[in-house]
Amino acid sequence: MEQARLEVIKQKLESELVGAPEGTLRITKSNGYSQYYHHLSDSIQNNGKYLPGTEETLIKGLAQKSYDIKLLRLVERRLKQLEHITKDYQDDEIEEIFQKQALERKNLVNPVEPTKEQIINEWINKEYTGKAFKDEDLLIYSEKGERVRSKTEKIIADYLYRNNIPYKYEKPLVLKGYGTIYPDFTLLSADTYEEIYWEHDGRMDDPVYASNAVKKINLYENKGIFVGERMILTFETQKMILNTGDIERIVERFPIVTL
Repeated sequence: MEQARLEVIKQKLESELVGAPEGTLRITKSNGYSQYYHHLSDSIQNNGKYLPGTEETLIKGLAQKSYDIKLLRLVERRLKQLEHITKDYQDDEIEEIFQKQALERKNLVNPVEPTKEQIINEWINKEYTGKAFKDEDLLIYSEKGERVRSKTEKIIADYLYRNNIPYKYEKPLVLKGYGTIYPDFTLLSADTYEEIYWEHDGRMDDPVYASNAVKKINLYENKGIFVGERMILTFETQKMILNTGDIERIVERFPIVTL
């Protein structure tokens, strides 16, 4: 992130310096007033050419140029340092020390941090109580053998199951100002191991249903869970139906743990 930020700054500075005025600015003080002098590389005047106040645009341009050059040098130096460390640094190098040991040694050692496998297994095996079904709810089961509430949720669940993507159906989540909700699917990020929530809103042509769905989305974001980051949203109406192709495209956009 820092590397990307500095690259943007570098490009901006380089672009601005292309149109910068020639020469440099010298500033002196006389009787409490600032005086400005313009130095050109081929100037025969050692002290530079005096710039009156009417040359404000040139004065500011030369001052900006000096600032931009100093900042560009710093940014280029930091980028070289970041490039060096990112070449040598691996995200999983601490875990590799543990994983590369013989099995007999692994069994004798407690790793300083949980391994990826341990984190994933702990998340998968942690039990929870989902939302209860009502007597009038349809009997729909996924290929995994889980009961779900709609045919579309079955399609999503079956896709995840077939593609070895661990998920939790209607795992409870507390949202401040709303109470406990039950996201349709909870997944695990392969980058941060934070939970990713998938809400499928299947009756968006129903005004009351749509209003409640929007309210819930706002509560998610108030908790710092934003669409496209840790929240997946899919929608349906009577005329617009979610299909497997849609699900596949959505899943490919997110770094989700697979087994």
